[in-house]
Amino acid sequence: MQAASTVGKEPCKGCSASVHVTDEQIERVLAKLALHAGDCVDDSRYDARLAQCGACPSLQYGTTCAHCGCFVRVRAKLAAKDCPQPGGSRWP
Repeated sequence: MQAASTVGKEPCKGCSASVHVTDEQIERVLAKLALHAGDCVDDSRYDARLAQCGACPSLQYGTTCAHCGCFVRVRAKLAAKDCPQPGGSRWP
């Protein structure tokens, strides 16, 4: 495995300001997910997942998971996804 080098490369997307999104952008994605209810968790499970993400020290910018780069409000809504925290999920 080679060591990562930043010489001559653009910075990691997780380290750039481009990862900032508005609530409206997230809401548009969630609205599209709502069209596929079978792929989504119910509201109580979603709220429980978001509470865990909100308390996680790996939450960046209030929106982004440092472990996977996903927007937590989107990942938490998807039934097939789990918390990507190394060592085990924070989600109930």
